[in-house]
Amino acid sequence: MGTRGREIVGLDVEKLIDLLNKALADEWLAYYQYWIGAKIAEGPMRGQVVVELEEHATEELGHALLLVDRILQLGGTPLLDPKEWADKTNCGYEVPEDPYVEALLEQNIAGEQCAISVYQKIAEMTGLKDPITYNLAVQIMTDEVEHEEDLQALQEDIKLMKKRNA
Repeated sequence: MGTRGREIVGLDVEKLIDLLNKALADEWLAYYQYWIGAKIAEGPMRGQVVVELEEHATEELGHALLLVDRILQLGGTPLLDPKEWADKTNCGYEVPEDPYVEALLEQNIAGEQCAISVYQKIAEMTGLKDPITYNLAVQIMTDEVEHEEDLQALQEDIKLMKKRNA
């Protein structure tokens, strides 16, 4: 990062880099949770659920790229070892042991709700003190809110389908 670019950040840059690395761990784990869920999904509306999970996986990977770029801009080092993801994560990783679509949707909705909280915290912390990171957090949070809505809509569709078929 350029000297002036780092100087304009009006907060503890090392603390911010740590928060961004924790969010990076979340994004990698979310990517994998979506990706593997799409591979093992079973049950009603499987095709639609798989499409949504694959799309979200791609977007989570994009979020990871944005976070890495910002960490580097701030003069930090992104997490280099995947072993660190489990230690650094805010939201954790829930092993999708039950491949049934409703269980997968529940797990991923919980993950999105956690991510929304993480990015809200980063946005509140950065605000005018670091408008670049603030805008990044708001951009990613917007995607996470959309993901939650998409997953909850699928969940509702499955419930309605089951109700009609009962």
